[in-house]
Amino acid sequence: SSDDVILSVNGVSKCFEMYDKPIHRLYQTLCAGHKKFYKEYWALNNINFCVRRGECVGIVGRNGAGKSTLLQIITGTLQPTLGSVTVHGRVAALLELGSGFNMEFTGRENVYINASIFGLSKAETDARFQSILDFAEIGEFIDQPLKTYSSGMTLRLAFAVVAHVDADILIIDEALAVGDVFFQQKCMRFIRKFKEEHTILFVSHDTGSVVNLCDRAV
Repeated sequence: SSDDVILSVNGVSKCFEMYDKPIHRLYQTLCAGHKKFYKEYWALNNINFCVRRGECVGIVGRNGAGKSTLLQIITGTLQPTLGSVTVHGRVAALLELGSGFNMEFTGRENVYINASIFGLSKAETDARFQSILDFAEIGEFIDQPLKTYSSGMTLRLAFAVVAHVDADILIIDEALAVGDVFFQQKCMRFIRKFKEEHTILFVSHDTGSVVNLCDRAV
C-alpha cells in the first residue's frame, strides 16, 4: 500500500553548470541570467521510483551514471534541479569515506559531531558511545586525531556511528570496499539484521552483493 512507501523519488533531474574559465562564473552573475556562460550537464534526468518499508534496493550503474548524485539528493546534501524527493523517517548515509568527519578532531569528537548531524542528542550519543567503540574496534585510537587513521579505521568508525543512530533508511555507497574482509563480514551481518525491519539503499559494483542482499535493483 501507499502507506508502506518510505521513500518516493518523483521526476528528479539534476543539472550542473560547467564553466570553461573561473571568470565566466562572475560574468554569469553580472549578466543576471540574460546570457549563458556555461554548458549544461544533466547528471540525472527524470528519475522516478518508490521504496517501501523493509525493502533492500540496489542502485547500480556505470561510473558517472549519477548514482552518488542521486544519493546526495535523497540525503538532502544536494537540491534537485527538477522534481522532488519525499522521505518518511530518519536517513543515515555512508556516502564518501570520512564525509561528515573533521580530520583535525579526534575519533571521539567526530563520533559526537557525526551523531548530532544524524539528529542524536549528546545524552543519546553518551548512551551509545561504548557500543559504537566496540563495533569500530579501534581501541585507544579513539582519542587520536582522525588524520592519523588509516582508511580502514576511518570506515570502521563511520560505519559504527551509522549503525547506532536508529535510522529508518540506511544508504551505503561503495564504502565497504575499503574495509578488510573481517570488518566487511561484520558489516554484512549488521546489514542483514537491519533489513529485517528497516529499509536499505545499497550502491555497489559488486553484482554478487547486490543479488545476495537486495530485493530488487534500480
